[in-house]
Order: sequence, then C-alpha cells, then structure tokens
Amino acid sequence: MVNAMDSAADPSGWQAQKSAATRRLILDSAIRRFVELGYARTTTTAIAEEAGLSRGAMLHHFPSKIDVVKGAIEYLHSKRLKAFRRAMSRPIDPTEDRIMLAVRAFWEHVQHPMFVAFFELSVAARTDPELAAILRPSQEAFEREWYATARDVFPEWENAGPQFDLALNLSRFVLEGMAVSFMTQADAAQGERLLVYLADKLRELRSSSP
Repeated sequence: MVNAMDSAADPSGWQAQKSAATRRLILDSAIRRFVELGYARTTTTAIAEEAGLSRGAMLHHFPSKIDVVKGAIEYLHSKRLKAFRRAMSRPIDPTEDRIMLAVRAFWEHVQHPMFVAFFELSVAARTDPELAAILRPSQEAFEREWYATARDVFPEWENAGPQFDLALNLSRFVLEGMAVSFMTQADAAQGERLLVYLADKLRELRSSSP
C-alpha cells in the first residue's frame, strides 16, 4: 500500500502507480470480455463497463479498441509465461515424475481463460489484417520466451539437441489442440489417457537423446 506521506512527497510516483493499476484493470477486463463475448462483440464500452470505469476514463489510457487489444496481447503473453514458469519451478519431490508433472502443468495452462482469450484473438486475426499484424510479432516473441523458459526449467534436457525441440513442439501442439477440442466437447477419461500417452512419448524422446 502506498504511504500517504510518500504520496504527498512524490505525487508523480503515486500517479504513475495509480495509472499502472488502472491499465492492468482495463487489460484484465478486456481479457475477460474476449473470453465471454468473443473478439468481434467486445467493444470499448463493454470493456469499460467490466472495469467499472467510464468509457472516457478508459479511452484516456487506451484511445481505441485496437490499442486495448495490443496492450492485452502483451499483458496476456506475460501472464502466460509467468504462470508456466511458476508451475514448473516449484520445489518437487525427487521421486516425482517431472515429465508427467510438466504435461499436467501445461494442460492446466491451456485450459485457463488466458489461453481461451489468446485462442479467440488468434481465430479473429485470421480475417482481420490489423489484428493479425499485432498478434503475429507478439506471438513470435512469446514463443521465443516460452522456449527460453522451458530451457531454464528443464536443465536435464540441456544436451538433448533436436529431441528437446521435438518434445516441446509435440507437447504444445497436442495439448493446445486438445484444449481447443475440449472447449466444445470434454471427455475427462479420454483426456487422461492422452496425457499419459504423451508423457510416455516424451520419456522415449528423453531416453533416445545423448
């Protein structure tokens, strides 16, 4: 909490914190609206209502919908990376199966509303060149950071070479594809079988690496 005396002594610092908090509120609200309404039906008015702000107050921070979208994409990717790193960096028992743990952690990640929001924007970008121009470089940056994060949290794969890349791509495409499918048709038993099968294949890749 900001100390009242500190705020009086440094009003610009207090204003900066207040502005940053308002921006985060707007971006969180935008992400929720993308999940609930879809990209096309999400308006600046709907985002402002979700944030509990006037439309004018919101436009002070983000002059247009596309400005909100750009900020939301960057914010969304940052939150996704932090969530993945947090899930995989927690202390674990040496007897735990790190591969199965990683599969389950990523599976939980792609079932989170953050991934749903990203998927909604990705689908909308297919027919919206302006949105695609924002999403593409941001997604490329996210993938580079995601790869670096995976390298950090799985040091045991350091010398795996191409096998590590294959393991990452296999995990990502299988689990993201499952998440999209499960948005409309969930089958917990089938999902569990696929998670176990994926973990088995990743172990095979790990054992075949140098």
